[in-house]
Amino acid sequence: MYRTEDIQARLREQPFRPFRLVVGEGLRFDIRHPDLVFVGTRDMMIGHPGPDNPTAYDRVTRVALLHIVGMEDLPAPATPGNGEA
Repeated sequence: MYRTEDIQARLREQPFRPFRLVVGEGLRFDIRHPDLVFVGTRDMMIGHPGPDNPTAYDRVTRVALLHIVGMEDLPAPATPGNGEA
């Protein structure tokens, strides 16, 4: 089980690195902006951004901390002109 402090520490990293939360039921939640997550002592709210604003939520999902089984780094977005075809 992940603790409140574990999630908060990851959200506060500078620079922020997007990550994926893996939940025991096989669900996965991509966290791309720290302002869209609200962490409590037993659960957390994950905001899902709308198409017009990536830092404001359109809907939310509540996840119990005891159901989180992993955190994975998301790949960094490719930047144009980095020599890749």
